[in-house]
Amino acid sequence: MFDRVWLNANLATMQGEGLGIVEDGAVAATAGRIAWVGPRAALPGPARETVDCAGAWILPGLIDCHTHLVFGGDRADEFERRLAGEDYAAILKAGGGILSTVRATRAASEDALLAAALPRARTLMAEGVTTLEVKSGYGLDTAAELRQLRVARRLGAELPLSVVTTLLAAHAVPPEFAGRRADYARLVAAETVPAAIGLADAVDVFHDTLAFNDEEAGWVLDAARRHGLPAKLHGDQHADAGSAMLGARHGVLSVDHLERANAAGLAAMGAAGTVAVLLPGACYFLRETARPDIAAMRAAGVRMAVGTDFNPGSSPALSLLLMLNMACTLFRLTVAESLRGVTVNAAAALGLADRGRLAPGRRCDLALYRIARPAELCYWVGGNPCIGRVVEGH
Repeated sequence: MFDRVWLNANLATMQGEGLGIVEDGAVAATAGRIAWVGPRAALPGPARETVDCAGAWILPGLIDCHTHLVFGGDRADEFERRLAGEDYAAILKAGGGILSTVRATRAASEDALLAAALPRARTLMAEGVTTLEVKSGYGLDTAAELRQLRVARRLGAELPLSVVTTLLAAHAVPPEFAGRRADYARLVAAETVPAAIGLADAVDVFHDTLAFNDEEAGWVLDAARRHGLPAKLHGDQHADAGSAMLGARHGVLSVDHLERANAAGLAAMGAAGTVAVLLPGACYFLRETARPDIAAMRAAGVRMAVGTDFNPGSSPALSLLLMLNMACTLFRLTVAESLRGVTVNAAAALGLADRGRLAPGRRCDLALYRIARPAELCYWVGGNPCIGRVVEGH
């Protein structure tokens, strides 16, 4: 006997290469795992509890695989200043930009950071998000980076939400290391990465002409490998820095952004199985004209994930459903590519093989929507048709 069955529903299982549609289907769970999926007429047995979904659509619980959810302050003032014509270089020189977020984050207590992060997480959850990646990266010293990671862990403990933590200490150069970028990269590799063991599920590096170079990023990636942590890269966002090729060479889980990645690097990612995480919110907010080379990704067989990149500076976007629309309209992904980008491919970007599909043995993480067809999740701009979430069968 199953613990619980959801029936009278249409399913987008994400099995195979498309959406894996099952009309008038059912999902059965036992002990927090999916035990059976298929047409309702073929349901093999009874359950202790039955949920009538009244024709709703069930998808795997959505996964936001790239966020910077924990930080202090905001940058709305800079947004106004840039609209008035002030350029980013002048704002940075006046103490703004990422370093203003670093100051606010360093000054905030752990409880204050948690209080700010909780409503952000709940907003994403309300759209059907059941797994959320949270990066550090606004502390830029070991103690503050660990504080961000502890807050991310507390989010997962206090909410019905699976939180995956990523150490992004190599996000920018802190003011006390001005002019000594290599020294800071060495410190991250030698001190911060080992200190984050147990708090971080992965390590990320911002590899770009505006950030860390091949050698410096390599030190941090090598440190992650030595300590048994998977790695990721922010890269090829502001310039073709060779991030796609570097990520493939280091065997990272994903390279994120890729607005200016070249075809050779994308081909290397395809051969290595590296996931491309697309972040249309940053393109929109920064008014970038460069776009990821989706045709080259398709040709190379690169799996494409989609994330919010929620952060105070370049993508203050707390809607993964909006990112689905932007992925389609700005990047020209298909509906199937976009929806797979926040389910099965987002799971791959985080190295999680236990979720992202409706299949026996997977975590029973579900998102239920009152829609007529899955394309509506990519079509509507605004609104939220989510009517329920299930996390590990509950």
